[in-house]
Amino acid sequence: MEWLTTWGEASKTAVGFFWKAGWAFVLGYAISGMIQAFVPKARLTRHMGDPGAKSVSLATVFGAASSSCSFAALAAARSLVLKGAHFVAAVAFMFASTNLVIELGVLILIFLGWQFLAAEIIGGLLLVVISTVLIRLTYPKSWMEAARDKVEREAEEEEEDFDWKERIRSRYGWHLVGHKFSSDWKMVWEEIVIGFTVAGFVAVLVPAEFWERIFLTGAGDSLPQWLLVLENAAVAPFVAAATFIGSMGNIPLATVLNANGVLFAGIMGFIYSDLMVPPLVAINAKYYGLRVALYIAGVMWVSIVVTAVTLHGLFAVLDLTPESSRAVEEASRFAIDYTFWLNLAMVVVAAVMVWLHRQHVQQHLDGESMDHGGGGRVKRVVTCLMIAIVAGGLVAWAVTSA
Repeated sequence: MEWLTTWGEASKTAVGFFWKAGWAFVLGYAISGMIQAFVPKARLTRHMGDPGAKSVSLATVFGAASSSCSFAALAAARSLVLKGAHFVAAVAFMFASTNLVIELGVLILIFLGWQFLAAEIIGGLLLVVISTVLIRLTYPKSWMEAARDKVEREAEEEEEDFDWKERIRSRYGWHLVGHKFSSDWKMVWEEIVIGFTVAGFVAVLVPAEFWERIFLTGAGDSLPQWLLVLENAAVAPFVAAATFIGSMGNIPLATVLNANGVLFAGIMGFIYSDLMVPPLVAINAKYYGLRVALYIAGVMWVSIVVTAVTLHGLFAVLDLTPESSRAVEEASRFAIDYTFWLNLAMVVVAAVMVWLHRQHVQQHLDGESMDHGGGGRVKRVVTCLMIAIVAGGLVAWAVTSA
């Protein structure tokens, strides 16, 4: 019966992770839907055609106002390049849209605490600055020109500019909010299911010794602290890549790393590395070609390591480094508390958004089929398998707890 108990506990932990974060997803994507519906992208893109500070700043603001879905971030960045944005601005947009968005910040606050949220915001801006400097120093002009030609050859129709004041007063505008909300969920739900399931099972099944070997947390005084910090920051992106989990799915797993003594630099490096997972690198290769995709991944890795080490040092000087003690049980427990009431309220919000989406489809799309992206057939199969495993585990938990 021991394996049934373990299976049940892992499934309960995975569901507990989602329970703790469910309201944050709904709230975050509702706000994101409003921003996407009412912020005219074309007007901003006109000012992103060079690698200067204004262009990068606009891309950062635009990214922070966009969806946190990793797949959507790559698609939107490609759209910016198509409209004439510089690749420096496109990379800044990608970092901002997966590190500076509201829903991710709320999730980090719930699972990891305010110090990690502060680090996420500061580090997200540092990532943009460091990646901008790196690209400007190493810019492979011929590669990027070829990549832009490829994007233009494969271009599809893009949304035209609009008057946001007129749209926000229209029925169409609010129907579009619901449509954006539903579209975002359709892009991320598989990633969320896989990420939260993996996190729950890793939390229960993977022993602390495994993380000690990867992140050298058991080295103690045998290695200098600066080397441990550098090692944690450098290894974390590869650990993130191995999970194949994107931005919203890797926060519970970051909580597991935190509970197992991984250094602050390692945890932040892990969180920042959602754009380096193999499926996303493959998508960039499809958009721009393999060499540019690997170049972008290389720039991201260096930027992530430098940012994570810098944050570790800065927070240490300010005596703000969080202790690696946030228990997984605390982040996955069920209780009649604020989480319960917020989840209840967000069920109503989600229902309204789905209704608005259906109104948009009926009145404005005229039967058009929409491609919402995602990870393809393999990811869908993995997602269904995860659901089946968790459902079976909950039955096992009920049986063993009876």
